[in-house]
Amino acid sequence: MLRTGNGKEVDVAGLHGGVSAAGPQLIRAMNEQVLLDHIRRSGPLSRAELARISGLSKPTVSLALANIERSGLVHATGQRTGVPGPAAILYEVRPEAGFVLGLDIGSEFLRGAVADLAGNIRSRRSLRIKAAKAMTRVEELAELAKTLLDEVGIAASKLTQTVLGSPGVYDPKRDALALTGRYSDWGSPSVLAALRDEFGATLMIENDIDAAALAERAHGHGRDVDSFAFISVGTGIGMGLVIDGKLHRGSHGVAGEISYLPFAEGRGSDARDARKRGSFDASASAAAIVRAAKRAGVRGASSAEKVFAAAAAGDRVAAEIVSEEALLVAKAACTVIAVADPELIVLGGGIGQAPGFIDLVVDNLRELAPVLPDVKASVLGADSVVGGCIVAGLDEAWQRATAAIPAPAAHE
Repeated sequence: MLRTGNGKEVDVAGLHGGVSAAGPQLIRAMNEQVLLDHIRRSGPLSRAELARISGLSKPTVSLALANIERSGLVHATGQRTGVPGPAAILYEVRPEAGFVLGLDIGSEFLRGAVADLAGNIRSRRSLRIKAAKAMTRVEELAELAKTLLDEVGIAASKLTQTVLGSPGVYDPKRDALALTGRYSDWGSPSVLAALRDEFGATLMIENDIDAAALAERAHGHGRDVDSFAFISVGTGIGMGLVIDGKLHRGSHGVAGEISYLPFAEGRGSDARDARKRGSFDASASAAAIVRAAKRAGVRGASSAEKVFAAAAAGDRVAAEIVSEEALLVAKAACTVIAVADPELIVLGGGIGQAPGFIDLVVDNLRELAPVLPDVKASVLGADSVVGGCIVAGLDEAWQRATAAIPAPAAHE
């Protein structure tokens, strides 16, 4: 049994009756994958350290390491001194071996970043959305991407992977975007074709909230647990669910589309919005809070932020609206707890991270939920979707890069 750097176990003996049946080429590729995973996640490392943590013999490590070094994915980065014995050569990922572009279509801003294969962010920018139409928004994304690449000093052809964090769900069976909510024209087949024309064959489309959950897994509270739910409440509502360390998408890609939960409480919802985005979104998103506050006569209720501010300042009616919002979010979280039993609930989005809101949600969960997991507000900022796109892009880039490692020469 081999264990890769990300914890994945590979049963060599079970491959078609054993190691000999698996063939030397497959065994070589598996050994190289094991070493690359360790170097990527824990480097820089020496040959001896790689042998110890991988369980492979030192000669096997030397052969595999020589091949992946020739491929350009890793390089010698120096020596470890100050320890008994000769100085050990250290190996780490060669950053310039590949580049990943991450993009996010927000409600007001387009955001993006370029990272090298070692995960270092080389360039990061945001651009206020000017376009109302989807096709023009594609052009703005292309403009942002060009600016990012120019800052790094690389051509688009040097990109190993591009990941777009997008509202909605990509259905590979139909090769279409669906459930795009407020971006009703974003699901048009012409939009997907235009995106591919602009960004080429390396384009991946990831649900934006799922991408934020990946960022939470890599850089936020999710680092310390195996299973958690990231619930985003703001302009829209969504959830990313990580189970046993992996993002759970479901058989149709709609796992986490909690905007369709049939919760409305007493405030009701706009029927048209409910049909387009789901009754929970139409009842608990930022627009729903504003609508409820205006109906109740809260002065200056032009945004959810102002409603929360009025509640904090002592406006009793605004406070009731905020309390009702906390109950709605707690009901959604309770549903997730009862079905998936995650170790952690992370609240994100402008409403989910509002001061004091998490305490109201937890108070409701104590009354509703069968168990009470940890509940925390996300500490990741506005670039969380871009960060998750970079995480997804790096994983995909590494899979492609390792699959392309050439076999060693016959005399080796």
